[in-house]
Amino acid sequence: MKSNRYASFTPETLAFLKELSRNNNREWFAANKQRYEEQVLDVALEFIQAMQTPLAKIAPHFTAVPKRMGGSLMRVYRDTRFSKNKAPYKTNIGIQFRHENARDVHAPGYYLHIDSDEVFLGVGMWHPDPTALAAVRQRIHTKQSEWLKARDDRKFRSHFDLGGESLSRPPKGISKDHPLLDDLRRKDFIAIKNLETSDPLHAQFQKEVESAFAAATPFMSFLCKAVGVAH
Repeated sequence: MKSNRYASFTPETLAFLKELSRNNNREWFAANKQRYEEQVLDVALEFIQAMQTPLAKIAPHFTAVPKRMGGSLMRVYRDTRFSKNKAPYKTNIGIQFRHENARDVHAPGYYLHIDSDEVFLGVGMWHPDPTALAAVRQRIHTKQSEWLKARDDRKFRSHFDLGGESLSRPPKGISKDHPLLDDLRRKDFIAIKNLETSDPLHAQFQKEVESAFAAATPFMSFLCKAVGVAH
């Protein structure tokens, strides 16, 4: 893999993902496996590699690992065991830059999603486990001004909007009159930046990703403190 300062994706990358969405079966994928490796896998790994140095400056305890398996690139194969959708392959590129202490995708992380219909960046914690979720809620409750400063940071909010699922009722032990009830009801602590589907093709795409991730520092720092890891 060659090393680039700014990496981007190619028209062939997006074209392959679109074709895969129309031909999501093992026979087609096997016949096009070399295309997948050259046009999707290798291109994504080059992007991850190019993010190593800037990510180390933005968030030193998060990692960009350009490995085919077990690294920052999420596997293309879907786990269909417990799903009604038996399509064998994911039709998107998913890249998650995880914390060095993270065990899974539910820990604090920086995320990039690319498919033929949708491109977005994500930061935060998606479906955190009960212990981590309770820790974040507790810090919001006890450090309200710190949370508001992180949540409403002007640079952060110029890039991201908070999203994810929420409880319909207050969590146990939280009054329905709590001033931060909407935040305490969250089951996900994630923020999303939606992009144009053509953005990954631009030469400065990586620079845009870096700028957005850097702007999320207050939000990510708060979450890391809540779960007891360094940002």
